[in-house]
Amino acid sequence: MALFTQSFIITLFLGAIAAGIPLLLAGLGEQLSEKTGVLNIGLEGMMLFGAYTGFLVAWSSDSLALGFVAGAAGGMVVAALMALLCVRLGLNQIVIGIALTLAAEGLTALLHFVQFSRTYPRLDGVPTLPLWPLSEIPFVGPILFNNNVVFYFAIVLVAVFAWVYRQTNLGIALQAAGDKPAALDAAGVDVTNTRTMAVLVTGALAGLGGAYMSIVVAGVFVPFMTHGNGFIAIVLAMLARGRPLWVLGGALLFGGSLSLTTALQVAGVDIPTDVIQMLPFAMVMLVLLVAGRKAALPVALGESFVRGSR
Repeated sequence: MALFTQSFIITLFLGAIAAGIPLLLAGLGEQLSEKTGVLNIGLEGMMLFGAYTGFLVAWSSDSLALGFVAGAAGGMVVAALMALLCVRLGLNQIVIGIALTLAAEGLTALLHFVQFSRTYPRLDGVPTLPLWPLSEIPFVGPILFNNNVVFYFAIVLVAVFAWVYRQTNLGIALQAAGDKPAALDAAGVDVTNTRTMAVLVTGALAGLGGAYMSIVVAGVFVPFMTHGNGFIAIVLAMLARGRPLWVLGGALLFGGSLSLTTALQVAGVDIPTDVIQMLPFAMVMLVLLVAGRKAALPVALGESFVRGSR
């Protein structure tokens, strides 16, 4: 049986894009947060809460746009707690991040059970991307690209972030907040506000990525549906070395690994699903072994800052 058929290639490619967009959004957000010195371990919780709030609003209002906005807002709620506890109060970023992720997992699972224990709501009528005649191939799952501002927003955001980091004073301030926060403070820029802004933007992007997963890719919210995507996005941000374009490449790479299950099913290859679902995490470990030592992280990453300290 031929593996690399047209159906297999198209399904793998579109699946890589669909699975890669949430990773791209969360990875860009984490890259921004890390630049300012905040290791956002709570990214998984932000994505999951965004997936829940985004789907809930989209399902109840019958509006995809409102769902995306609600997803971003949901991620910002978790991010606000991260900013308050870690940036403002100086608590341990790793401990708080893990706690927020566990809390988001438990809360969304409980709310989902209370609201939908007797029903199984889905979003129907999601349009598809008319790049190829998708009706001619067996493609699993509703994927929304046509009229989907999130898809184009994520791509444009790569260029915007690259420009900000390289060409603007804001980019210099963001870098200084993570490398030399005392110097930035001496220059009259509030390091705490800079980090708070970065964490809130990270939460919005992660929540939007989670909403994309529940609204577009799955068409339904399932407890724990992020399946470690937030942690993969953290690895992407660390390995990208401050380059947004590298986050895009990594998101497509890991997104392809995540979509391989569907593509192999289309090709008629009988491989245990558990083996295929292990591939993204095996890919993470492989990339870490190859390029992990070259990852350049901010000097003050994970360290709290007290204004006026030198």
